[in-house]
Amino acid sequence: MPKRILQGEVVSDKNDKTVVVLVERRFKHPLLKKVVRSSKKYHAHDESNKCQVGDTVRIEECRPISKKKSWKVVEGA
Repeated sequence: MPKRILQGEVVSDKNDKTVVVLVERRFKHPLLKKVVRSSKKYHAHDESNKCQVGDTVRIEECRPISKKKSWKVVEGA
């Protein structure tokens, strides 16, 4: 099964080796037939601490690293 890859913006880099990425998705509402924006925050592992707030990064699904982290930064910064 392929790993999911998402793209989003870094909103926090205060934790060591961790960034919080805001991923926004757009979809058509089934009843209203309108384009709706939905967003979610993911904690991702950043081994080298090179991502900063405002960067656009790609994150990939991985094994659980901690309680909240099961994503890692693939490219960005």
